[in-house]
Amino acid sequence: MRAAFAMNTTSFERVVDERLAERLQRSVDLVREPLAEFASPQARAVLADVELLVTGWGCPVLTPEVVASAPRLRAVVHAAGSVRHHVTGAVWDRGIAVSSAAAANALPVAEYTVAMVLLAGKNVLAAADAYRAQRSRAATRVSDTGGNHGATVGVLSASLVGRRVLELLRPFDLHVLVHDPFVPGDVVRALGAEPVGLAELAERSDVFSVHTPLLPETRGLVDAPLLARLRDGATLINTARGAVVDPAALTAELLSGRLNAVLDVTDPEPLPIDSPLWDLTNVLLTPHVAGSLGNELRRLTDSAAQEVERFAAGLPFAHPVAHPALSRTA
Repeated sequence: MRAAFAMNTTSFERVVDERLAERLQRSVDLVREPLAEFASPQARAVLADVELLVTGWGCPVLTPEVVASAPRLRAVVHAAGSVRHHVTGAVWDRGIAVSSAAAANALPVAEYTVAMVLLAGKNVLAAADAYRAQRSRAATRVSDTGGNHGATVGVLSASLVGRRVLELLRPFDLHVLVHDPFVPGDVVRALGAEPVGLAELAERSDVFSVHTPLLPETRGLVDAPLLARLRDGATLINTARGAVVDPAALTAELLSGRLNAVLDVTDPEPLPIDSPLWDLTNVLLTPHVAGSLGNELRRLTDSAAQEVERFAAGLPFAHPVAHPALSRTA
C-alpha cells in the first residue's frame, strides 16, 4: 500500500521523526518527502499512486480536483485534531475513510484545564499579584475566600476534551456541572456530573470552563447576558476557540474586575498589542499551549501510526471521523 505525508514543512519537522517513518514503513510503502502542496507535477505524480495520506497541520485542502487526481486514495489519517480545514465533501463523496488523532490531542488540553481549575480555586492570580505588591505573607489572605473543597466547576460541552476534563476531575473534591444539549442527562450523570441548563451552569459555577467547538451556532455563545450570570469572582477558562466567547463582552467584564479569566485562546488570536487584557492582573493569557507540544506530539504520531497499521491490516479505524458528526465537532 502506497502512503505519503501531506502537511506543511513546519508541521512535518515538528511531528515526523525517524522513529515514526520507520514504523510506518513496516506497514506501507511510504513516500518520505511530505506533500506541502498538491499542484506541482511531483505532487501530482505521488497523488496518482497514493492509497493513504497521513496528514497534519497545514495540510493542503483536499479539493474535488485533488481527490480526482488521487484515484487510488482510500484513507486519510490525520496526525492532529480537527479535519475541518482540509477534508472536503469530495472526500466523503468518494467514500474515503478518515481518522483523526483528536482523542490523543484532547488529553493535554484537559490536563491544562484541570491545572487551571485547581489554580483558580486557590485564587492564585490574585494571590500572586498581592504577594508581588506586598512582599509579605499577608497576601495569603487574598485566598481565604477560595479553595477547592466543594467548589463548583461548570463544563460547557461534553466534547472530547470536555469528557477528558470530567474524567480527570473525578479524584478531586469538586461538584461538577455540565451543559450539553446533545448529550442525554443520564450520560452526563454517568460521566460523574450534574446536567444543567446553560443559564444555571453560569449562575452556579465558581469556575466556568469552555469546551464547545466553534460552529456557526456557537460563535458568541458565551455572550454578555451569560457572562453577567457568572457570580462575582468566578473564573472563566477557555481552551476551546476564542470566538465562542463574545470578546467585547468578556473584555468589559474583566476590565470591571468582577471576573477572572484563563485564556489559552482569544478572538482574535493573538490579541492586538493594545488590548487591555495584556495588562490585567485578573487575566492569564497563554499562547495556545494547551494542546500537544514537545514530547506530547508523540501521542499524536503514535495514534496515527496505529491507525495506519490497522488500515493496512484490513481493520477498521479505532478513531474514525464520521461526516455527519462534523456538524457538531471541532
